[in-house]
Amino acid sequence: MSNPEHERLLSDVSAYYTERLVTHGDTPRGVDWNSEDGQFLRFEKLAQILPQEEAFSLNDVGCGYGALIDFLDKKYPNFDYRGNDISGEMVQSARRRYADRLKVQFSHASKPVEVADYGIASGIFNLRQGRGDKEWLEYILQTLDLLNATSRLGFSFNCLTTYSDADRIRPDLLYYADPCTLFDHCKRKYSRQVALLHDYGLYEFTILVRKNI
Repeated sequence: MSNPEHERLLSDVSAYYTERLVTHGDTPRGVDWNSEDGQFLRFEKLAQILPQEEAFSLNDVGCGYGALIDFLDKKYPNFDYRGNDISGEMVQSARRRYADRLKVQFSHASKPVEVADYGIASGIFNLRQGRGDKEWLEYILQTLDLLNATSRLGFSFNCLTTYSDADRIRPDLLYYADPCTLFDHCKRKYSRQVALLHDYGLYEFTILVRKNI
C-alpha cells in the first residue's frame, strides 16, 4: 500500500471515530463497542501478554479515549502507559480524562512515538468502510510490522473473525480476518511463541505474540 493510499485510509477511519466520539462521548459506544462489559472482556484477553507483577511500559495503538487505563488500574500495580490515536479529538478527550495521571501520555499520531515493552491494538482492524480484502489485509500486515518494531517483549491484537455467523456479518463496513492466516503470519515472521485465543464468546479472536529474547 502506497503512502497516499495509507494516509487516505487512516483519514477515513479517523473521521468515523471522531464522529462516534462526538455522538456518544468518551464511552464504549464512542469507540464503537456495544458495552463496557464487552470492552473489558477484550482488554482481559489482550492483557494476557502482560506480566502480572513486574513493572512494564505499554504502547496502546489506537488508544481512543484511553479506556484501557481503567482496566489496567484494576489489575496491574506499576505501568507506564503511552497511547496514540489518529483522531485528534480522541487524544484531546483522553488527555482531559487522565490529566492528573502520572506515567500516562497520549500522542496524536498513527504510530507509537517510542518503543515500549509491550504493544496492544484493540479494534483497529475492524472498520474497513468498503475497502477491498487485499487492501485491508495489507494495512493489517503493515500495522503488525509496526507493532513488532515498537514492542520489545511482545504485542497483542484482536480482529473480527471469518467464523462469525453469516447472518451477523457486515462485509461492506467491517473486515473479518482469518485467524489461522494471521496466526501463521505471526508465527513465521515475529516469534515462535504465539497464542491464538478464540474461545471467549465474541465474534472475534485475539493473538498474543511473545518475543524470543
